[in-house]
Amino acid sequence: MIRNRRFISRRLGALIATATSAALAIGAAGAIAPSASAADFYTPPAKFDTAPGSVIRSQPSPLLLQIPGIPNQWPGTATRVMYSSTYQDGNAAAVTGTVVEPTAPWRGKGPRPTVVLGPGTIGQGDQCAGSKMMAFPLAIDPAKPSIAVNYTGLEMYLLLLNGVRVAITDYIGMGTPGIHTYVNRAESGHAMLDAARVALRVAKAPKNSPIAFSGYSQGGGAAASAAELASSYAPDLNVKATYAGAPPADLSKVIDQIDGTFIAGGIAYAINGLDARYPKLAPILASETNANGKTALKSAATQCIGDTGLNFGFQRTSQWTRTGESLSSVIKRYPEIQKMIGDQRIGKLKPNAPVLIEGGISDDVIPYGQVNQLYKDWKGQGANVTLVTNTIPPIFPGLVVNHALPMVTTLLPATNFLLTHLSQ
Repeated sequence: MIRNRRFISRRLGALIATATSAALAIGAAGAIAPSASAADFYTPPAKFDTAPGSVIRSQPSPLLLQIPGIPNQWPGTATRVMYSSTYQDGNAAAVTGTVVEPTAPWRGKGPRPTVVLGPGTIGQGDQCAGSKMMAFPLAIDPAKPSIAVNYTGLEMYLLLLNGVRVAITDYIGMGTPGIHTYVNRAESGHAMLDAARVALRVAKAPKNSPIAFSGYSQGGGAAASAAELASSYAPDLNVKATYAGAPPADLSKVIDQIDGTFIAGGIAYAINGLDARYPKLAPILASETNANGKTALKSAATQCIGDTGLNFGFQRTSQWTRTGESLSSVIKRYPEIQKMIGDQRIGKLKPNAPVLIEGGISDDVIPYGQVNQLYKDWKGQGANVTLVTNTIPPIFPGLVVNHALPMVTTLLPATNFLLTHLSQ
């Protein structure tokens, strides 16, 4: 039975063993960043079909240990895609991602389902796009220098082993021209929903095929956004379930939580994303940030998360401001910035399918209180939502251990939840 957790556990063990062997066989050198010709894929054509979820272009994309050109290899056939989505202002956007058709059969009811995965925080530079690292989950760009890591593979392979089609979005502005609008509620949700549409088109699957969304951290926010935007933005999709792990539902709370941690530079990602969509923010940033702050914002825009951690880890945002205040304190002086951040608040709309939310009591990145508030907001609207609370005690606060561990411990229950609803 698909819902049998023992079956999933055995598959997960085999997956981990395979991944470990692959890493040892290939070595620690990683892969060099894609060539200029490969990078051309990420430049949108002057004109393209702007209907959300349309295929703009596609090409084969080998997975780890696969030999290019040989069909039907385990665990599936991957296609790199560029597809149409929508900016928060309603204009068309070109987004990239990957669709993987599994080799394993789907043994549940109805047509093969699709799960759209939202990657967690991987950075803001174009070199960080996950679709560039499907053949090997590590890429080194010595010119920057930068190291990019694609860590969505574990969940992807687990789903593929169970015969589930997987689509992974790079999000708007990741790989493609323009800034990646990190944790932008509308654009993250649109990218996820349109990835589901393009997956069905690439696979030539029935339009009523079951759809689910899944993600952790930034991906949890994207999945949550997709869940609550599905009814209005993509009523054509047959959404069955969503897993949203550690979703940053309220950025005003998240900024305080990660200030001074190893990934404090993630705040710069969020500010850069807001700056790209709200013209009123630029003059405020110019007057309120000092030289350190300006450098942090500019540098983070082209970095992956490891680069940002090494450059700005454990810094306080008070080191970035002209007055020596934290960015959170500066924001409180500007109602217009509070509105920008409020626009990203998740929980205003009711999801149209069951949702599983996870939050950690000791999470040192995503405050548990705002996860619990999202649960209450959706529950108050009559949504079918379940909250799982992770109680791992604090382990080296600020090193992001208490944020990463729940992602691993919730993997099997979350997959079980999705498979259960997709097979009904």
